[in-house]
Amino acid sequence: MIKARVYACMNHPRPEGLNTFQRVLVLLIIASVTLAVLSSEPVVREAVGRHLAWLELGFGAIFLVEYMARVWSVGSQPGFSGVAGRLRYMRQPMAVIDLLAVLPFLAGISGAETMVLRLLRLLRLVALTKLARYSSAIRLVTESCISRRFELAFTVMLAGLIILVSSAALYVVEGDHQPEAFGSIPRAAWWSVATLTTVGYGDLVPVTPLGRFFAALTAFAGIGLIAMPTGILAAAFSEAFARARARGEDREGKA
Repeated sequence: MIKARVYACMNHPRPEGLNTFQRVLVLLIIASVTLAVLSSEPVVREAVGRHLAWLELGFGAIFLVEYMARVWSVGSQPGFSGVAGRLRYMRQPMAVIDLLAVLPFLAGISGAETMVLRLLRLLRLVALTKLARYSSAIRLVTESCISRRFELAFTVMLAGLIILVSSAALYVVEGDHQPEAFGSIPRAAWWSVATLTTVGYGDLVPVTPLGRFFAALTAFAGIGLIAMPTGILAAAFSEAFARARARGEDREGKA
């Protein structure tokens, strides 16, 4: 009975909003991510480094207790009882994210090397994805992306094809004139990515007429390519919000 109550308290937002525990956890997640960002600044570390270390330990301990409580309480749910069930739960995406949020704390108390510790500390940013449990907006965005995963995958494949073709074209027509920039397809790929995404840093510029012609084609292709996922996601968001609104109306009707 206690396990079931703990599990419900930690995992199921109420229709009227988050409970006290969930609100506190959301604030702790935001504070932890803010601390991770600030601690990357050398000036901040020099000024309040000792305080940051204690705060890191505090957040790590809290997330460790939270993770252990989730693993313990999930045993009250069908299919997750016993050791085998808990191990099955620990392999789920959100449980893996919970563990990744704890790893920086474990690395800190184990005396890991500086470079490894610095890398693991960046994992605290992963804690931000824990908010998906308690945010209906994040759940709708995730649902929308998953529902259009094949269309988005096609867009990524098309982008890769255009990058490959444009890089090969610039390698052929510009390679002899600018070998440092376009002397190979991988070198030309940087220019292709910058042009296709409409960023256009300007560090690499074709100088031949044919190279500029291919550059213009790549730029126009980039405009269309950027519009494709925008339209796909806009339609998916509209459908997801409509379904959420319909579910809300159904709950109100039953009430």
